[in-house]
Amino acid sequence: MKLNKCTYLLAIGLALSFMATGCKKTPVKPTTIPNPKVGNPNELNNTKPIETKGGDRDLLTKSGIPTSESWDPKDYNPDREALAAHIVHFDFDSYVVKSGEQQHVQAVAAALSSNAADKLMIEGHCDERGTEEYNRSLGERRAQALREALAALGVDPGRVRTVSFGEDRPVAVGHDEAAYRQNRRGEFILMHPK
Repeated sequence: MKLNKCTYLLAIGLALSFMATGCKKTPVKPTTIPNPKVGNPNELNNTKPIETKGGDRDLLTKSGIPTSESWDPKDYNPDREALAAHIVHFDFDSYVVKSGEQQHVQAVAAALSSNAADKLMIEGHCDERGTEEYNRSLGERRAQALREALAALGVDPGRVRTVSFGEDRPVAVGHDEAAYRQNRRGEFILMHPK
């Protein structure tokens, strides 16, 4: 009987020591998002990533559309209200501009064509699911997809800059699909010269 108690205590001790040490955690790596070709977001473009030079982007994006590093947002007054009605929403884990959202992109293109001095800032946003790095990358892809959609409508890409806030600036607080849906978005900020 003493042997059974010792065996029982030894088994409990081993179980507790395994529970205390736990399993080795494998770090989760962010998933890379492929870059869409201009005109067809469902095809993948196997080009090299954008290289950086002193913190600035090259003059071309992966898709060949020139970037807008020629103007500084500090020289412009942001007008968040002008295009607030034209927020574009995205599906979960997607940066494809849906056909139902094209009306917003067309309205923004029309607003830009009415004043050649104005510029545009596009903000990419995500819901809270996913790692911070992944959401920052996805937000940038969403903003770039909107920029490319505007370029396809004739907007000079040099007038448009993009920024990603990932999950940092939610408009809806909550942990359900209704809140997530509102937070997966691209916002347009009209920039007027000072």
